[in-house]
Amino acid sequence: MKIAIVGLGVIGGSFALALKEKGYTEVFGIDTDEQTITQAKKMKIICDGSADGKEFLSKMDLILLSIYPKLVSSFLNQNKKQFKQGTIITDTTGVKGAILNDVLEALPEGVDFIFGHPMAGREKKGLSYASSTVFQGANYILTPTIYNKAENLDQIERLMLEIGFGRVKRITPSFHDEMISFTSQLPHAMAVALINSDKEGRDTGSFIGDSYRDLTRIANMNDALWAELFLENKENLLHSIENFQKELNVIKFALIKEDTESLKQCFRKSTARREKLDQQ
Repeated sequence: MKIAIVGLGVIGGSFALALKEKGYTEVFGIDTDEQTITQAKKMKIICDGSADGKEFLSKMDLILLSIYPKLVSSFLNQNKKQFKQGTIITDTTGVKGAILNDVLEALPEGVDFIFGHPMAGREKKGLSYASSTVFQGANYILTPTIYNKAENLDQIERLMLEIGFGRVKRITPSFHDEMISFTSQLPHAMAVALINSDKEGRDTGSFIGDSYRDLTRIANMNDALWAELFLENKENLLHSIENFQKELNVIKFALIKEDTESLKQCFRKSTARREKLDQQ
């Protein structure tokens, strides 16, 4: 199978590394940064690459788009004459509803676009931070449309399991965006708010333990990407933020009232939910 990865950053590069380890030798790279293409060739994770892929796109069986959400439909429009009949295209974007219609409108006949989302990543950006193990045991989400062929969905699912994902779940694009606002975007918003709420200039680093370190790890963010993700899914994210604020206020008012029992109830509830999560 001939595979092209568009965008050889930390996620695209990780896919290339994972595919290499599974014996895929016909993997091509597309990236606007010439140095990234050169680096990928030196790492031997692509057999060829260029800024636009014009010389090999027409031969691809699978095209994996690891680019910002707003760039997906632009890539399709610019290259729709290049895709051969039967090509499967999939993405890695963290929002679906905002791009769904534009993608389907840009898609040429005979090409199947399967919306996907690897629930794994790294705080740093760029090929240098790619890892072949980042997907090991992680969740992968597919958001099928009525236009997808069952055999193509199955093929993407098999591939993701082959390169290390622990579970593939199929849900609607709207439910994806609702859940991702809570499980991904809200934690990032919390990490940003937490680290930015610190008093400027004090020696915080001498007082942190695992809890602060773990909670703020994802505050080291790709600002351009996450600003786009937040805004493209803002209604769901606002709802998640409001629900979080309500629960934080429960703790706040329990402190004001010195209500020990309310605090204990909060802690017992969170403990039970966290233990249940580990069993899923």
